[in-house]
Amino acid sequence: MWKEFKEFALKGPVLSLAVGVIIGAVFGGKVDFANQFVALGDVPAGTTMTYEALTKAGVPIFAYGNFITTVINFVFLAFAVFMIIKAVNKVQKQTEETAPATPEEIELLREIRDSLKLQN
Repeated sequence: MWKEFKEFALKGPVLSLAVGVIIGAVFGGKVDFANQFVALGDVPAGTTMTYEALTKAGVPIFAYGNFITTVINFVFLAFAVFMIIKAVNKVQKQTEETAPATPEEIELLREIRDSLKLQN
C-alpha cells in the first residue's frame, strides 16, 4: 500500500499540483499583505506621525520593511520548493535511465538469432 501511495504521490501531475498549491497559498498571503499595508491613505489632521498613532487612527501605511520581509520569505520558499522538485526529478530520471536487466533466456535467444543471421 505504501508503494502504491508513493508511486501516486510522485507522479508528475500530483507533484505539480502540490507545488501549485504551496506557491498559490504563499502568493495569496502576499496579495493580502499588499491590500492591507501598501495602500496609502489620507492622514487625519492633528495625528502624530508615529507608526503606532497612524495605525491606531486607521491610516493605511506603506510598511516597506514588512513588505520586503514577505517578498524575501516568498523567494526563499519558492527556491526551497524548486530545489525539492529538482531533486525529485533527478531521482526519477535516474530511475528511468536504469534499464532492467534482461533474463538469461532472452540473452540466449538473441545470441541464437544473431548466429542464424550470420549463417544466412
